[in-house]
Order: sequence, then structure tokens, then C-alpha cells
Amino acid sequence: MQKTFHLTISSVGETHFDGEAVSATLPGSDGELTILAHHEPFVTALKNGSITVQTAGGEKRSFANENGILEFSGNKAVVLL
Repeated sequence: MQKTFHLTISSVGETHFDGEAVSATLPGSDGELTILAHHEPFVTALKNGSITVQTAGGEKRSFANENGILEFSGNKAVVLL
């Protein structure tokens, strides 16, 4: 069984994704980054680009991003767009 973390991707008034993920690749302000389960806690700004999520069910989903912020802590990631 693959290790997962809980991921929420939201913008004002809308939740784009809320569930278990194996990985998420995001356009960080200093370059592309990928987060996996049990990553060290951190907060970073995001720049324009695309967010790619590998779900626990094996599905790949993509979301457009125009800036935002990512917080990872306690095996949970929150992306605010």
C-alpha cells in the first residue's frame, strides 16, 4: 500500500480537491517541487503554473494555479489559490 497524505486545494468559495494523495507537484516560487507523505513541515509561496496530483486511487489530476500558498504539516497539505 502506498503512503498517502491529506491534500486540500481551495480558492475563495470553492474546493478543487479534498482527499488522499500519493504525491503533488506544484510550481513553487523557487522552482517546481513535489511533496510526498510525511514531508517535513514547511510553508511556501506558489507562482503561476499547474498543480498535478497523484491520487490514492491512481488517478492523475491537474489544476491551474495563478499564485497561492502551500502549507504542509502533520501529514496534511493545504493549498490556497
